[in-house]
Amino acid sequence: MIATLIVAWIVFIILWKLLKATVSSALTLAAIVVLLNIGFGITPQDIWHHINQFAQTISQSQSSK
Repeated sequence: MIATLIVAWIVFIILWKLLKATVSSALTLAAIVVLLNIGFGITPQDIWHHINQFAQTISQSQSSK
């Protein structure tokens, strides 16, 4: 019984830390996107377009080797 509670507590702590890290990362990314939009007029679609272009460039350079 006690071993089960200890394992459950350890799992809970690990999941709690994972949730905190995920929420922190999501809020940081959201703040960056908002600041880029307000400060420079860069929309999330612009960012996504550049990410896709970068992925295609890497893919093409990998296949040409």
